[in-house]
Amino acid sequence: MTEATSARSARRHSWRRDVVELAALFTAVAVADAAANTIAHGPSGPVLLCTAAVALLATTGFHVWWARRHGHAPPPTDAAAPPAAAPPGTGGRQTALWRMRTTVRDEPGSLAALCTALATLGVDILSLQTHPLSDGTVDEFLLRAPAGLAPAELTRTVAGAGGAHGWLERADAHDLVDAPTRMLGLATRTALDSAELPLALRQLLGRCTIHSVPARSLTGQPLADEVPAEGVLEEHTMTFRDPSGGSLTIERPQLPFTPTEFARVRALVELDTRLGQRVPPRREVLTLPEGNAITVRRAGTDDLAAARAMHERCSERTLAQRYHGPVGDADRYLGHLLSPRFGRTLAVETASGRLVALGHLLWDGDETEVALLVEDAWQQRGIGAELLRRLVAMAAETGCESVYAITQASNTGMVTAMRGLGLPLDYQIEEGTLVITARPSGVPAHREDRTALRLRDGSRHG
Repeated sequence: MTEATSARSARRHSWRRDVVELAALFTAVAVADAAANTIAHGPSGPVLLCTAAVALLATTGFHVWWARRHGHAPPPTDAAAPPAAAPPGTGGRQTALWRMRTTVRDEPGSLAALCTALATLGVDILSLQTHPLSDGTVDEFLLRAPAGLAPAELTRTVAGAGGAHGWLERADAHDLVDAPTRMLGLATRTALDSAELPLALRQLLGRCTIHSVPARSLTGQPLADEVPAEGVLEEHTMTFRDPSGGSLTIERPQLPFTPTEFARVRALVELDTRLGQRVPPRREVLTLPEGNAITVRRAGTDDLAAARAMHERCSERTLAQRYHGPVGDADRYLGHLLSPRFGRTLAVETASGRLVALGHLLWDGDETEVALLVEDAWQQRGIGAELLRRLVAMAAETGCESVYAITQASNTGMVTAMRGLGLPLDYQIEEGTLVITARPSGVPAHREDRTALRLRDGSRHG
């Protein structure tokens, strides 16, 4: 039936219904008039009135039944339509996302056999990336599998279909982004902040360890070997020239690197090198409980002179609690600490622009170290606790699994500040050195509109 024919049928049906309803209205008026005259002039008025009420209720019920069955029933063709099919591969059950990599033979039909084996398990292939090698092909899959499918069964099936050197890990919704879009996002993060390069590399390569070796030691001795400009690719290791000098080595023992991954990493490193050191110019003015205004911002190597001046104003006890040893040459570490290559640093300035506190978030393999230094005259005002909260929130945003602080067992201020995070803590102590480890997952995001600091009782350096 065409659209015009359907419209004419609908108008004809509406016209007939209107005539029937109008006739019923006139009939009801006539009956009501006759009933009123009969009740007014006859001896059985109440009986007739009750009979009319029963008849009216019966008529109303019949009309409702008839309208539902004929007037508002869907067309027969729609009623016979089959229900919508469930998404392919889910079977109406809960599913889980997996990232899988495996090496297949470079022969026709090898990939087809692998895909067929996955289909027998009800696994849906959401995306596929191919990394060609000299003696085969590394295929990287994003899979949606039934939630009850055991990882061991999945790996056995892949191996039985010809997949070798398999590797499997859980994925999340972020992995649904296609490879070009993902690379553009990582390049944008790297371009905006020098500290983002190690994080971008970890997100690109998965579980890996990144070593950044300076060109020279603190005493001036050479440390890093000369690296070719194009970098070096080995089976489980990639080495590049560090944009800040020295070398940048990436290791992944559980999975060999491919030439495609090497090219992507080299592009990010070259981008970072061309742009030079850069720190986002975000600044936030806060008010201490006593009314003093301070500014919290990101710090970099440009703050080296101001950081050295703050060191000179700090007491030996404060420096010893921060550096856990001799403090005569403590300021020599500042160049490393302030470099965005090794982490992120927050600085606290007074209204006059004097630096009074530093908070460091330092990348250390799969873990992250947090360290604080607050000038003596500005301790016990909640500054260290606020810096620690912000640093741990940064770690949570970057996906760090754990954050640890190394301090002395007598540093009650740092212990109090770590407890104030409201996170489960692990304590390890040996010969007076205390290591406190916290999991940053679940740390609330930093609020930009916060304008005042809360005084944390007992906060000294943390």
